[in-house]
Amino acid sequence: REVGPRPAAEVVALLSEEPPREYGDDLSAALRAARRGGDAYAGRWRAEARRLAGALGEVRGDGAGAGPGGGGTGSGASRDGGGQGAGFDDAVAGLVAALAFPERVARARGGGALLMASGTGAELAAGSGLREAEWLAIAVADRPVAAASARVRLAAVIDEETARTAAATLHTTADEVGWSVDRGDLVARRVERLGRIEVRTKPLARPDPERVREGLLDGLRGEGLGLLRWSADARSLRQRMAFAHRVLGEPWPDVSDAALLDRADAWLAGVLDRARGRADLGRVDAGQALSRLLPWATGDAARFDELVPERIEVPSGSRIRVDYAEEQPVLAVKLQELFGWQETPRIAGGRVPVVVHLLSPAGRPAAVTADLASFWREGYRSVRAELRGRYPKHPWPQDPSAAEPTRHTAARARRG
Repeated sequence: REVGPRPAAEVVALLSEEPPREYGDDLSAALRAARRGGDAYAGRWRAEARRLAGALGEVRGDGAGAGPGGGGTGSGASRDGGGQGAGFDDAVAGLVAALAFPERVARARGGGALLMASGTGAELAAGSGLREAEWLAIAVADRPVAAASARVRLAAVIDEETARTAAATLHTTADEVGWSVDRGDLVARRVERLGRIEVRTKPLARPDPERVREGLLDGLRGEGLGLLRWSADARSLRQRMAFAHRVLGEPWPDVSDAALLDRADAWLAGVLDRARGRADLGRVDAGQALSRLLPWATGDAARFDELVPERIEVPSGSRIRVDYAEEQPVLAVKLQELFGWQETPRIAGGRVPVVVHLLSPAGRPAAVTADLASFWREGYRSVRAELRGRYPKHPWPQDPSAAEPTRHTAARARRG
């Protein structure tokens, strides 16, 4: 009805037997080449077009397509014989091919790449005149072994309206809310598709909160907890909590990645309800959220700083941060600040001695010990001998147990 019997028969005849490669990959240009052609293929095409048009006329009972020139032997495509020109050829070729193979309606993705409604990728040849078209109806394509995309052998240019008409049964509209791996962010949009081809998209102003929440969780599972903002304090808190769980067990929580993702609803409560994407997650203070997992209900959380202290005060008066990054907690402090300290500090209710890194005045480890008393007796003498010449302005007493601890040089300590 849309194009007339004879033009339709001409295109269907082309689709029935693939034309020679020299006809090119443009279906409407191949149609014109077949009309002009004097080769064996053109002869077979004329006969098939005549047969199809005649058969259609018999079905309709009006003799359409019969008579001299029926089947497209004239010099131009026609609607029941009326000359229409190359533009009409393009429209006929596109509509008939799209109706014949709606799953092969394709949209350009740039650089000669296409996506068919079936979801299969396709590629146009480098010199193809079809590379500028946004929509194509692919009549013939092949896919070499192990190739990612099919090669387009024959196609016709169509417009979006023709694509919608031909692939109407593949048309869907759906709301999509979820984490996009390609975009690395939450996507909340209404998508209109022809098969796998996105035709229209628009953001959803008010996506379903539960689907947003699940999408954000998917993002955290896929990309990791690094989506949140982990300050130095937040990382330190997590390390302290991990130490408490490892050494003390319950009720101190497991804060491994797997455990935190499994309990995300608990420690990210409220956060996921307010967040709408990656940027929102990046503003979340992970430490503040993580502190919700401390055992507040049992009252144990009140003892957290006592059992797993963030800092320890040393004899000089300095409060030194404890490093829980390794298996054993580490206290790195300048040697002169520990004069007179015989007992190695212990944490976790006395269960675990802190490993002390005794630093030179330059801040480099001069000795490592978990037994300070032993170090003062057996190790200090060699350290003193090695470093006192290099750092003469700092105190190096012969008896460190009786010396005044200091964070300053010897001269400043005397003035103090």
